[in-house]
Amino acid sequence: MKKLNDLKALPLLVFVLLLAGLAKQGEGHACSSTFFSALVQLIPCRAAVAPFSPIPPTEVCCNAVKTLGQACLCVLVNGPPIAGVDRNMALQLPEKCTANFDPCNLSHSLLPI
Repeated sequence: MKKLNDLKALPLLVFVLLLAGLAKQGEGHACSSTFFSALVQLIPCRAAVAPFSPIPPTEVCCNAVKTLGQACLCVLVNGPPIAGVDRNMALQLPEKCTANFDPCNLSHSLLPI
């Protein structure tokens, strides 16, 4: 019976380890938003992160980036692909907005070959 309980605990352990990995991405400051919530907060930046967009981020976008924080921005950049969003443009938001964030470490699966 003990083995069956151990097997039931395995998915929980995997989930906790996954969350710990996401928290580490934020340099010790975990993202307190869900992926979807963080994405919604960056809607004002949509024009600035569209592929091949010459549009600079607006003040509203920069305020959203600063409010969201580096950890959540990194979770978004390392998350699943987002239609209409160029990851490289998104990575430039902190610099363009003078947010003074450390650069995000890209997930190995997202690095160019």
